[in-house]
Amino acid sequence: MSTTTGSGRLTIGEVADKIFGPEVPFRLEAYDGSVGGRKDSSIVVRIDNERGLRYLVTAPGELGLARAYVQGDLTLKGADPGDPYDLLAVFLDKQLVQRPALSELPQILRSLGISSFRPPELPQEEAVPAWRRQVEGMRHSKRRDAEAIHHHYDVSNAFYEMVLGPSMTYTCACYPEDHSTLEEAQAHKYDLVARKLGLQPGMRLLDVGCGWGGMVRHAVKHYGVTALGVTLSQEQAAWAQQRIKEDGLDDRAEVRFTDYRDVTESGFDAVSSIGLTEHIGIKNYPAYFTFLHSRLRDGGRMLNHAITRPDNAGNGLKRGGFINRYVFPDGELAGVGTIVSTMQDNGFEIRHVEDLREHYARTTRAWCKNLSANWDACVREAGEGTARVWGLYMAGSSLNFERNNIQLHQVLGVKVGADGDAHYPLRHTFGV
Repeated sequence: MSTTTGSGRLTIGEVADKIFGPEVPFRLEAYDGSVGGRKDSSIVVRIDNERGLRYLVTAPGELGLARAYVQGDLTLKGADPGDPYDLLAVFLDKQLVQRPALSELPQILRSLGISSFRPPELPQEEAVPAWRRQVEGMRHSKRRDAEAIHHHYDVSNAFYEMVLGPSMTYTCACYPEDHSTLEEAQAHKYDLVARKLGLQPGMRLLDVGCGWGGMVRHAVKHYGVTALGVTLSQEQAAWAQQRIKEDGLDDRAEVRFTDYRDVTESGFDAVSSIGLTEHIGIKNYPAYFTFLHSRLRDGGRMLNHAITRPDNAGNGLKRGGFINRYVFPDGELAGVGTIVSTMQDNGFEIRHVEDLREHYARTTRAWCKNLSANWDACVREAGEGTARVWGLYMAGSSLNFERNNIQLHQVLGVKVGADGDAHYPLRHTFGV
């Protein structure tokens, strides 16, 4: 590949200036020795090899950047790989790409060379496109949902322990005070859910998408209930059952490795769904809420806790984007209005709605800091590519929650009896 200025060819740095403009807020260094962008910027992005350039050329935008970064072909000099928040903030603040003049395109294409347009192999951390995932079944079939959950959650329990902290809770925390720690905020979140559900000793709780069993254990320990949690992650279920046994709760707590649709028990007093709705698929919401409504007794409550869109148009996750390919294959987000409407249309009376958007921004910042503090151990445990994916994902999530590009809503519904009795107090009793 030619990267010299002879014969009218541009260096990589000069091509970058044509595409980004010379006032882009970073300095670009390339493996051909050229430089582009702001020469005096403290933020330095380096394309380390030809493969990195090919990722950028064959998938312009966030996916190409992610591929090059995850593979280590694009590096951020001076940036913390576990917490690239400051760098991503610069990228989100600016409209970086500008369209070169048509007269310049032939020179740009000639300078890059034909080999630059040959797609490299995909990083092993990237899920295959949705059309290729049809071999696992139709979108949101039990088999395909299981594969999607396996891709994200069955990384390594040890890795998650280092990133999430002792609570092993991979959902939005709720910070009771400005100075509260992550662990205090996660415990407070579980307690808030328990109070919204009106849990009392002797009640039965079903927790769908239970993760490592945090809600199950909290409810059994502190509210005296009997709880069943279900997850599609075999590693989560194994970890949770071991922890339940160690805590002496196995007479009243169980985490089962199964699809929530295979739960046969009914008559539960309460259902909690914390971070599962994102995996369900919007078209499946009616069946999802109908099924969970059928698991409850009359007067039973359901708390749905989910990442949401700031509007009710579309599914919120770009097909082929970074999140869809690296973090949540087949994931979909709806606005809270869609969730509320679907719950209402499938039997629930809505009693309370709350947005915890700012709390999730704090939660993901705390996870980034944990990843950064344990970077070397996380890389040894899960590989540098996975660790880089997590740094990008969590830092980017923090920014998007802060800027109201995504939200987090808890919606509380009640199964009202045929006589109209919701078994609900005249006013809320959960202290919010």
